[in-house]
Amino acid sequence: MLKKTVMIIDDDVYIGDMLQELLEKNDYNVTRAYSGTEALYAVKNERPDLILLDLMLPGISGEQLLSEIRDIPVIVVSAKADVDNKVNLLLSGAIDYVTKPFDTKELLARISAHLRNNTRRNDKLIFDGITLDISDFSVEVDNSPVKLTRTEYAILFALMNNGGRAMSKDAIMAKIEDVTPDCEESSLRTHVGNLRTKLKAINGKDYIEAVWGIGYKLKS
Repeated sequence: MLKKTVMIIDDDVYIGDMLQELLEKNDYNVTRAYSGTEALYAVKNERPDLILLDLMLPGISGEQLLSEIRDIPVIVVSAKADVDNKVNLLLSGAIDYVTKPFDTKELLARISAHLRNNTRRNDKLIFDGITLDISDFSVEVDNSPVKLTRTEYAILFALMNNGGRAMSKDAIMAKIEDVTPDCEESSLRTHVGNLRTKLKAINGKDYIEAVWGIGYKLKS
């Protein structure tokens, strides 16, 4: 099995060295960047499987860099613990937020979970037992087919294609407007509830989590 590559973007050499040693001991390849400007170039050329991102960077800030990263899961690792700041970063594309100082076992568990749960194979999106086939608009949970309405399928596609990150209700409605142009927040809640029930009926797992003040996300 090929090793996964984690990029550490942090100008603190001590923390970066500690993270690199930790990750390499747990069988990950590691790349490093020490500034936002260096990281922007490195991300485009190296395409790691996951990024650990500090916010306080020289050059381009971590927040600015986050807005430039596409299709790579990003865990923000920062001393900033403000709740509003966390919410904004999750809405901006971060898949998770770990506050410094952190427990190394917890960080490794989060890295492993995000790498395991967020995969894409050819025309299929896969998340912890859910397989969404883009080619024929089919959905399976643990290899059992699930019949969804067009709106439910569009919501699930949006959540899965968002890499497990939280999506605001407005963002979901924008993604499904071609299928359900008149969708409002109250009807979205109903569609999400129906989707959650259908997915849960297969194996008892509740795959969709309501994120207070934001919207919804997939959970393993």
